[in-house]
Amino acid sequence: MKSIFRQGYALLAVLCVMAVGSFAGQTSAQEVQNATLYGNMSAVTQDMLSRAGGDANNFLHTNGNYAQTRYYPASQINTGNVKKLRPAWIFQTEISESLETTPIIVNGVMYVTTSFNHVYALNAATGEQIWHYKHKMGPITTYCCGPNNRGVAVSGNKVFMGTLDARLLALDSKSGKVLWNIQIADPEKGYSETMAPTVVNNKVLIGTNGGEYGIRGFVKAFDANNGKLLWTFHTTKKSSVGKWATHDATGRDMHRNITAEKAALKKLGDPYKTLGGGVWQNPAVDLETNRIYFVAGNPSPDLDGSIRPGDNLYTNSLVSVDLDTGKYACHFQYIAHDVWDLDAVSPPILTMVKDKSGEMVKGVMHGGKTGHVYIHNASDCSLIRFSEAMVPQEDMWSLPTKDGQRMLPGANGGVEWSPMTVDANLGLVYAINLHQPMTYHVESSPYPDGKLWLGGAFKVIPSEEQWGNISAVDYNTGKIRWKVKTPQPMIGGVMSTAGGLLFTGEGNGQFKAYDSATGNVLWNFQAGAGVNAPPASYTVDGKQYVVVGAGGNVQLNYKRGNNIIAFTLAD
Repeated sequence: MKSIFRQGYALLAVLCVMAVGSFAGQTSAQEVQNATLYGNMSAVTQDMLSRAGGDANNFLHTNGNYAQTRYYPASQINTGNVKKLRPAWIFQTEISESLETTPIIVNGVMYVTTSFNHVYALNAATGEQIWHYKHKMGPITTYCCGPNNRGVAVSGNKVFMGTLDARLLALDSKSGKVLWNIQIADPEKGYSETMAPTVVNNKVLIGTNGGEYGIRGFVKAFDANNGKLLWTFHTTKKSSVGKWATHDATGRDMHRNITAEKAALKKLGDPYKTLGGGVWQNPAVDLETNRIYFVAGNPSPDLDGSIRPGDNLYTNSLVSVDLDTGKYACHFQYIAHDVWDLDAVSPPILTMVKDKSGEMVKGVMHGGKTGHVYIHNASDCSLIRFSEAMVPQEDMWSLPTKDGQRMLPGANGGVEWSPMTVDANLGLVYAINLHQPMTYHVESSPYPDGKLWLGGAFKVIPSEEQWGNISAVDYNTGKIRWKVKTPQPMIGGVMSTAGGLLFTGEGNGQFKAYDSATGNVLWNFQAGAGVNAPPASYTVDGKQYVVVGAGGNVQLNYKRGNNIIAFTLAD
């Protein structure tokens, strides 16, 4: 077991990374390494996936269940005994780099991924390696914000992963051998994959990165048996102009020059082909209505709106489509014509909520980089309410300038890609937030064909304090029930449990358990590297575990590492 130590570091903002060719120092061979086997994984049925929200043994989805509540229904580890939580095992991966994987656990077998698309199958009770797959990267990989991978999806006897070179793989769950391998999109144009796929009704759903490269965003569905493309929904529609909205979702004036935009549209035409709209995180799935819900990110170029006139639909929006066909059902746009890179990225959550008249309806929630939690009616995507601001908001919506305009929040959030969690018993949704003051700089440039295209820059203000928080929001009122400030901006994810606990980690290496009702810290562990991955939980042989990756984060330059750490109660 690797010794755990405390280390300080400077907090930096790393905005985007572009890599061409294979990662230096990593093996280029596509191979699987075998180790001690732990039984045979039973096939993951659709019934298991559908009932995952009540499964107190496994963790079958990136966000726990199709509703994406990240609520684990076991209480063996609880507020009364969590202080006895100790490491059960630590597994060290081959890659010491940004670690954002959510462990998936099926009948005592755990699947984790690393940056640069390694997959490990582990004995979930001991941490022993079963197999190790290394993806052979193509000649071109172009990606923003780190070489991350956020995990796999499982179905039948297959494990599915998206790759940095914009491919989708199906691996044999027992051996790690490749069953099929298909190209999703062209990496030379800026497409890449860091999100975990979602599998439902024999369809593998996956979106795309690339909003910083002038791509056209999408969600695609593939046949889980053979990788055949079933449907595509583009997140930038051919008529992307919209209604020329002048106010954001909260009713504030965004200072758009509609006259100038209409003139640009007449001159340049509709920009939908290079408009961005990446889908970074998993969709929520409603099996009752046969619809999925996802959020689409920023328009491209990020900060220069002069060459992309209109509302830029469906960027910065919640979108719902039909699961079988990909046909549009509804959408709601948070920020039309965004020029602040405040894209929608944290995965949506389905839960019952009170509507404006106090009636319970099926709702969908999203945590925004604006610092609000938005609560919608799932039937038509309409906004029911938004929460109190969880981070400072200043001078919204001041327009970027060549010399730099200060506006809060900065481009990293609020709620970044970090998934939220819901405890429906308390009526609370929990979000982790960043406060990182920035200035916004605009500099117009033409489409660079697959290269980074920000249209300027967003720059951290080094003289201003940066910090984070964990916020508990009453989603039936929008009020913040409690908030805990952290010394550094928060990024990674959070999980609640039936034991009355909330688990999340920090960039300084702290992994903590909070009382989900009060926010009191009940337990902490120093992991030696940034804990910037979403935690998971599972039960093997009657013993509950909590597991998390500790490998740091590229985007905020938190200390790197290579540990997967599982905890259980001391005997």
